[in-house]
Amino acid sequence: MIREDDTLDPLLAMLERFVKERLIPNEHRVADEDAIPPDIIMEMRGLGLFGLSTPVEYGGIGLNMSQEVQVAFVLGQTSPAFRSLIGTNNGIGSQGIILDGTEEQKSKYLPRLASGEIVGAFALTEPNAGSDASSLRTTARRDGDVYVLNGTKRFITNAPEAGLFTVMARTNPDEKGAGGISAFLVEAGTPGLHIGPADRKMGQKGTHTADVLFEDCRVPATQLLGGVEGQGFKTAMKVLDRGRLHIAAVCVGVSERLIRESLRYAMEREQFGKPIAEFQLIQAMLADSRMEAYAARCMVLDAALRRDQGQNISTEASCCKLFASEMVGRVADRAVQIFGGAGYIADYGIERFYRDVRLFRLYEGTSQIQQLVIARNMMREAS
Repeated sequence: MIREDDTLDPLLAMLERFVKERLIPNEHRVADEDAIPPDIIMEMRGLGLFGLSTPVEYGGIGLNMSQEVQVAFVLGQTSPAFRSLIGTNNGIGSQGIILDGTEEQKSKYLPRLASGEIVGAFALTEPNAGSDASSLRTTARRDGDVYVLNGTKRFITNAPEAGLFTVMARTNPDEKGAGGISAFLVEAGTPGLHIGPADRKMGQKGTHTADVLFEDCRVPATQLLGGVEGQGFKTAMKVLDRGRLHIAAVCVGVSERLIRESLRYAMEREQFGKPIAEFQLIQAMLADSRMEAYAARCMVLDAALRRDQGQNISTEASCCKLFASEMVGRVADRAVQIFGGAGYIADYGIERFYRDVRLFRLYEGTSQIQQLVIARNMMREAS
């Protein structure tokens, strides 16, 4: 694990250069081609970006939560597509294995995920199970030394590229709640596993989602995560806590990029004989955005530190995800307004960010789910 600032700071400086010199110049290309150039993917692998949060003993860099969110602040300064490709390997695609996997599972998959040899995906959402994840219908029936999986997963990030899926399936049909759900590690290419066409999305071009279908997909019993049935939903919730904090940090990074672009444009664009930044109504929008981004950054850093100290941050993670994802939407809206007509034109990239950030309020728990988590935790603590 990186422990000293003199080690973390060079990492952040390297990432800032990479974002500025390689990623930002390729944003329009990624949006136009709906794909990240292969040479950039290779550079990301070479820089170790697929293994930022993987423990050192399994080939990763071993960042703790406080360090990871600082990296996310930097990666958030460019198109979300770049972060999304490596995000599953650092988050929901690997954390279940790190937290609850057997030693054999960790040794088999974590080094490959950390190097970027394979891309991980987290298959929880279904056509009829989104916010109510405990109602999922995908089944896993034990048949000797294998489990037979049947069902459909929806909106699975990186599904077209993934080499390994962490799949939530119901192993106990008599248990209708979360207790009947187990997690499985299913490799791409397993007979019976099929990937649907890539979804056509509102934004985040270059990030691919698709349906994942299981039709009598036979998975060895050794692929049951942790070797224990009925623990899958608990694993998913632990993984999502960390993921929500990471997404909140990305929202901070995007908002800071948008504020910087808005300020630059406002100081250059002249109307009525002076820069529009001198008009108080423009200043008010800039100030509100700066205030909210600063508040979100402070929230994320505080929650990350609490997690590193071993505290339960379920409430704090939801607070961060809720506030930061709603905040970046407001910042993006103000950016379009400050740019005026130019903000609606694709050449400037502002309208792209406006569409991209809308997704942050939906995945890894909608804003409404975060509100429910926060309120229910408050009531539980009070009683």
